[in-house]
Amino acid sequence: MSIPVIAGLGTAQPPSALQGELWEGFFSRHFSGTTRALAQRIFANSGVTRRQAAVNPLLEDVSDWPTERRMRRYQVEALPLGKEAVGRALTAAGLGAGDIGLFIVCSCTGYATPGLDILLARDLGMAADTQRMFIGHMGCYAALPGLGAASDFVTARGRPALLLCAELTSLHIQPSSARVDTQQIVSHALFSDAAVAAVVVPGGPGYVLREVTAVTDTSTADHMTWDVTDAGFRMGLSPKVPQVLSRHVLGLVDDLLARHGVSRSEVDGWAVHPGGPRILNVVERELALPPQGLVASRATLDEHGNCSSPTVLLILDRLARSTPAARRVVMLAFGPGLTLYAALLDRQD
Repeated sequence: MSIPVIAGLGTAQPPSALQGELWEGFFSRHFSGTTRALAQRIFANSGVTRRQAAVNPLLEDVSDWPTERRMRRYQVEALPLGKEAVGRALTAAGLGAGDIGLFIVCSCTGYATPGLDILLARDLGMAADTQRMFIGHMGCYAALPGLGAASDFVTARGRPALLLCAELTSLHIQPSSARVDTQQIVSHALFSDAAVAAVVVPGGPGYVLREVTAVTDTSTADHMTWDVTDAGFRMGLSPKVPQVLSRHVLGLVDDLLARHGVSRSEVDGWAVHPGGPRILNVVERELALPPQGLVASRATLDEHGNCSSPTVLLILDRLARSTPAARRVVMLAFGPGLTLYAALLDRQD
């Protein structure tokens, strides 16, 4: 039986803009009336200094575009971004596109057929018998079930698998409104664009993927939503999400670690999805993490915002490039359901 190892990561991001520039140049006029002052406070306290946008609202306002036009633009922007991330991941792993046995694409911000999985497989020269899987609408935690599927394939088949998470949240800015909608303001203040690819191989140096696990609290299914509307996809984000996480995250993590004979103090890398500053504060408190425990997650939020599914892989990449690199990593991501996913990784040379 093969041991699944993350042997290469590749990241790609569109041009960035400062949060202050986005506020002054666009969102200060996008929100009106009493909503503007609230929005300004939320933007200022978002934990985001800079974020990336394939479709920058300072240059191009998509807020009144119909969904069809947004989806056509998604293909135009996502294909080169995904190609860049995949190319870098394959190079890092020392593999070619023709070596990949399973290609998985995660995205909740755009849909088309043929999709990114088919078009990238064609453009990169993957083999005709490469299997493909598309994971859509799982939101911010999709990278972890994606890694789980890649891991299962590598274990069962002994062939490399490739995961790509690509999100263009900038395509889903909603029409301006004077109505106070705190959930929409938070969404506009946090979300960003990115693509990250991970190559999983049977054995060798890299991060051994020990286990992927999850817990879903279906009683809170309405706390996080992502609705397809005539004006793009609309985010629903309840302020109660941190409370739900506080009830489940400790048990999820401790059960995962216990199955591998590991304690929290033995984890030197925490890749926690930064759904926002409050999310990170809750995780830090419930897991009793040291002050430096979530430095990588907070730095990623600061520099890149919340990129949905690629974000936890951006944090893993940061931990892998740190000096010294993190040896034992717990990945945590959260999304609709309300769902918590966790993974345990060990670095081997």
